[in-house]
Amino acid sequence: MAVLRKFKALRPKKGLEEKVASYPYDVLNSKEARELVKGNPYSFLHVVKPEVDLPEGTDLYSEPVYDKARENLDKFINEGILIKEDRPKLYIYRQKMGKREQYGIVGCVSAEDYNKDVIKKHEHTRPAKEADRIKHVYRTNANAGPVFLTYKAKPNIDRLVKKATKERPVYDFTASDGIGHTVWVIEDDSLSDRLIREFGKIDYIYVADGHHRSASGARVAEMKKAANPHHTGDEEYNFFLAVLFPDNQLHIMDYNRVLKNLNGHSSDELFQSLEEYFIIKKTGPKPFKPKKKGTFGMYCDKNWYKLIAKSEHMEKHDPVESLDISYLQKNLLEPFFGIKDPRTSDDIDFVGGIRGLEELVKLVDSGQFKVAFALYPTSVKELMDIADSGRVMPPKSTWFEPKLRSGLLVHMLED
Repeated sequence: MAVLRKFKALRPKKGLEEKVASYPYDVLNSKEARELVKGNPYSFLHVVKPEVDLPEGTDLYSEPVYDKARENLDKFINEGILIKEDRPKLYIYRQKMGKREQYGIVGCVSAEDYNKDVIKKHEHTRPAKEADRIKHVYRTNANAGPVFLTYKAKPNIDRLVKKATKERPVYDFTASDGIGHTVWVIEDDSLSDRLIREFGKIDYIYVADGHHRSASGARVAEMKKAANPHHTGDEEYNFFLAVLFPDNQLHIMDYNRVLKNLNGHSSDELFQSLEEYFIIKKTGPKPFKPKKKGTFGMYCDKNWYKLIAKSEHMEKHDPVESLDISYLQKNLLEPFFGIKDPRTSDDIDFVGGIRGLEELVKLVDSGQFKVAFALYPTSVKELMDIADSGRVMPPKSTWFEPKLRSGLLVHMLED
């Protein structure tokens, strides 16, 4: 059963929340982060992307980076930019994107649940990225950014969340990208305890986004346990920060592919290869966005094409092989483009749907890439089915929006 736990959040002084709240560490490169922190000493990017305060060209995995993260976090605390709660609490975090809203419960989840697969995963972590997050968590002694978790929606939890949001929020602002962020503090301990009991009835929760953050949280718990001869299991380091959203509120966007070359083939050979596995329809210069599973958009030589997977080649029962990206990978990306492992190949790149299909056109027309593929989004049900089967998705299968902001609620691993 899933463990949910209250914690003493470290959070922005009232009035500074919009300046503090930052994008997660993994959606910006260093150059973009340096631009965003200009003129804003309060940005939490100073903690999650601390290289912004070091000379350009600094090795992102070097010790000075992690030292600077701890130094900046200490500075935020000492200067009263971040203030710690007087007692453990739960929180509600609402995000609004256009007409869509999603309400997440912010608390801590158990590293033991992660290790026992009560918290289920759907993708592999990369060793270098996992090591980076372990160092960041250990050095700062904090979960600076929350893990994005989901669970199968429960009416009882929905009712409790609705009750919590009838109170006045502590933070409520719209960021520069148009995403609304609202945070409620649950001051009523009886309400928090009821939420905790309801989560105790849930068999499994799922990592939606943040596999490296969750893996590092669990690994740091093991490291601190090994270093503590008086370990009891109740220490803060045994839990890591998460926001838990019901599955019926989540939105996965398309995660598209661009290829740098045709692997020595001609455009005519590309279309000959496509004919075996796809029905091809030329749609012209206007971007084609797939509207259902089994359809793809392709942009090549200034034109868009609608590709329809041939039913006789589609896998309908295997949760991984039935994914559109698996079909594309198996029948085209590997045999024609030579992309055996998308995680390590230099000939493929990935473009989140938030950038729009115009970004695919821009990349191909620039000459940097030769062809682009637009995909229909993976569903939350597909994600859960794969996690339940104990398997993993192909790399870059899901792009969740909106992204959680870092710095609004921080979990310290020791009081």
